[in-house]
This record gives sequence, structure tokens and C-alpha cells, in this order.
Amino acid sequence: MYAPERQQEILRLARESGRVDVLSLAEEFQVTAETVRRDLRALDRAGLVRRVHGGAIPAGRLDFEPDLAERESTAADEKDRIARAALAELPSDGSVIIDAGSTAARFAAVFPLEAQLTVVTHALPVAARLADHPGIALHLVGGRVRHRTRAAVDAWALRGYGEIKADVVFLATNGFSPEGGLTTPDLAEGAVKSAMIAAARRVVLLADSAKFGQQHFARFGGLDDVDLLITDTGLSPQDALAIERQGTEVARA
Repeated sequence: MYAPERQQEILRLARESGRVDVLSLAEEFQVTAETVRRDLRALDRAGLVRRVHGGAIPAGRLDFEPDLAERESTAADEKDRIARAALAELPSDGSVIIDAGSTAARFAAVFPLEAQLTVVTHALPVAARLADHPGIALHLVGGRVRHRTRAAVDAWALRGYGEIKADVVFLATNGFSPEGGLTTPDLAEGAVKSAMIAAARRVVLLADSAKFGQQHFARFGGLDDVDLLITDTGLSPQDALAIERQGTEVARA
């Protein structure tokens, strides 16, 4: 396969999956990792992809925020494994905060019916999944609801989180990396996430590996704010080690 043909195929894969990584592409095309890096540099110079740690994402994706329905169908198996692994972090009693997002909604969907907890969320899909649990005291934080995430933002939401201190927050993000920290495309969403971090004694980040290396417009924290990252096995051991050097425990489900 000639380089232009390979680069066209790499671009197709990036657009289909939202991200490509160097090692997988090298195996796919039976070429060296350095050859793939040259291909990615050429695509980056052409404005077709943006290079990120270990691979690339389609151009324009850094600040593109897919709606909830699209995110529900992306990396579904990985998100299910993350959600089930996160159950081990629920306290036997006490209080938890659950963020907005497709992984957080899957986490709420697998909550045990016998759970006896106080749960706080600003996310309508999370609240809908937990409203019928008899042992859960559910608190819905209000505010302006963003259509893309079905989550409350702005002053009301910030004020609500400013009035509590929960045992654990289960946090979501659009991008994470040792260098870029935790990022999301929307400033209002980022402000609420920062408030959630401050409102909990322990921070558990639920994020699939495709988000690693992605950086978005609004930075709302660093990996040093996170006690535990639960992700999938798509995150390499080397990248997991780089995160752990920041003081964050990593669990790959």
C-alpha cells in the first residue's frame, strides 16, 4: 500500500472511531510506528487530523461535543465495564455525587436496588434511572439544562454543589491527560465539574480510554485532583503509569 492510500485509510478510521493510535495502526498496516507517525504528521499538516498523545483525532473534534445519544452508542462495552467496576467504590452508606455523561448514566443504571445512599446529581438521565430506587434519597441539583448533556449548569447548580460535602463524586470528562488535565468543551459544564470536585472528599473519574490525550477548551481540574481513575484496557500500561505518577490510582476494567 502506498503512503497516500494508507493515509486515506487512517483518516477514514479516525473519522469512524473518533481516535486512532499509533501502535494499533502499525499493526493494522504492517508498518513501523515511525511510518505511522509520519503519516499522522502529514495528515496533521493537511488539517485533516489533530495529533494527540499516542495517536490522532479528526480535525475539529477538540472542541466538538457530540450529543448524549451519540455518546451512548460510542465505546458501549468499555463504558459498561467501567460502570460495573465503579460499583465497588460505592460506600456502604453515606452520600455520593454523580456527574452527567453517558458512562455516568450507565453507572446509575447498574446501581443495586438494595443500595441505601444519598445521591446528588445535576443530570436528568442519572436522576431518571435512580428515581425508583426505594433506598436512595435522591437530590436533583437545578439550573439551566443544556440540551447536549441533559445536565443543569450555571449559578443555581454551582450554588447547590457549594452547599454540600459528599463522600464520593463519580466524575466524567471529555478529555484527560497528565499534561492537559481534565477538560470539556463547555465552560459552564467545566465550572460545575470543578464545583463537584470541591464538594466531595474522594474523586473517582469514570473515563474510557478514547478520551486519553484529548484536550478541550475548558480545563476544570488536574489528574492530581483525582483519587482513582476507572478506565478500560485500551489505556496502555505505560500511559497508566504516567497517570499514577501524578498520584492517581488507575484501574483498567
